[in-house]
Amino acid sequence: MANPFVHVELASTDVEKAKSFYQSLFDWQLKDEDIGGGMTYTMINVGEGTGGGMLKHPVAGAPSAWLPYVLVADLAAATAKAKSLGAMVARDVTEVPNAGSFSIIIDPTGAHLGLWQPKAN
Repeated sequence: MANPFVHVELASTDVEKAKSFYQSLFDWQLKDEDIGGGMTYTMINVGEGTGGGMLKHPVAGAPSAWLPYVLVADLAAATAKAKSLGAMVARDVTEVPNAGSFSIIIDPTGAHLGLWQPKAN
């Protein structure tokens, strides 16, 4: 399938509470990773299927929310195409060291979606 969902991310107002809840609800394996700047990213391994992550919500006062990411072959082109089709770019192309790059768009209906391009081997 072209452009599958590849990652789902929780931006949480209380990561520890979210981790406790989801570990109790599901059989997810959680692993904290230092991403620099005093920030921690919790990887979610769900076993089979699409995994994800959790982090402290980067926008003060915003509610907790899940954000799905879709795989794209050319992140810059996909982000530009989304913009040409009426999307707002909430976060332009951003590199994740040793992993890939992402952007976050807001579609014309107001829904948020992440675009992901893994680092070339």
